Amino acid sequence: MNKELMTTENGFVIPTVGDDVMSGIGEELEGLQISFDKGKIPAGGGLAFEVPGDDPESPDSVKEIVGVIIDHYPLNSYWTEKYNGQNVAPACFSTDSHTGTGTPGGDCSKCQYNKFGSGEDGQSKACKNAHRLYILRSGEMYPIVITIPPTSLKSLSDYLAKRIVTKGLRSYGVVTKLTLKKATNNTGIAYSQVQFSLVEKLTPEQTETMKAYGESIRPITRNIDFTDSDETTVTVDTETGEVISPL
Repeated sequence: MNKELMTTENGFVIPTVGDDVMSGIGEELEGLQISFDKGKIPAGGGLAFEVPGDDPESPDSVKEIVGVIIDHYPLNSYWTEKYNGQNVAPACFSTDSHTGTGTPGGDCSKCQYNKFGSGEDGQSKACKNAHRLYILRSGEMYPIVITIPPTSLKSLSDYLAKRIVTKGLRSYGVVTKLTLKKATNNTGIAYSQVQFSLVEKLTPEQTETMKAYGESIRPITRNIDFTDSDETTVTVDTETGEVISPL
């Protein structure tokens, strides 16, 4: 890969990953459980993400996360008990929003717990819908993972639909910036909502590189235990004020 392909016009550095490395990722690590560094969304309307720093015991606070989304997929999760601070796997989960694994399992579209009104408050869903993003930051070889909570799903879907897909682009073909804004639900409870914006488009060659990288690492990103990316941040439902179990 030449230097022109390694760096975008705005200075974003794309890793020089050769075919041998890409094939090695898929072949050597497939089926293994790999731990990804996590970006965390604050509670209470905070405006800074928490990301791993040089000191594992002291994460960095950043106002924005910038990178290429090399993989993303929905997460549905249903717990039979309220969140108690423990890292417990859900009774049922889905990583495609179509088919649940566990109890009750089966077709998500027909599941009683995936319908509004099934939550304890009588308005929300008992099954929580979130989305997992893998973001490759400038100059890094490995993505970080961030779980987008239900309260920020509309921002994500609007960005992907209106700024990416309808423009003939793909998420791995652009540099995306994530920021936070403080929002308040109808009961006055503040929460942090993720905002998405397009920083720049990659060249066709850079896009192909990121597409190939994403495909090579997908056997790993799609094989992460559900609780491996659970967040300890409490999220509040935008309409009901319900405290949502970490996802």
